[in-house]
Amino acid sequence: MSDQKIKPTAGYVLIEPEEAVRQTSSGIVLPESHEEKPQKGKVLAIGPSEPCGGDGNCERKAPCKVGDTVVYKKWGGNEYREGEKELMFIKFEDIMAVIG
Repeated sequence: MSDQKIKPTAGYVLIEPEEAVRQTSSGIVLPESHEEKPQKGKVLAIGPSEPCGGDGNCERKAPCKVGDTVVYKKWGGNEYREGEKELMFIKFEDIMAVIG
């Protein structure tokens, strides 16, 4: 990543997706057009807690911390390119699990 520090807004996590598997277990190399969207990645940054409810008395906290590996919804999030890196902004509620 560049020298600038990316700070997600409330309710979002910045994730570096794992590389898509381009080879089957039997050794067949798949073309780029056949790649599946990754569903797992490393948390790089976390936005502040997100307000929930109309009265402002509750807040949704991030379900993970920086450095965690998370599983997120397959079609969730928004892609962002930083130089050669493809990053994802994922909403708190789109994170389904924390690994390890």
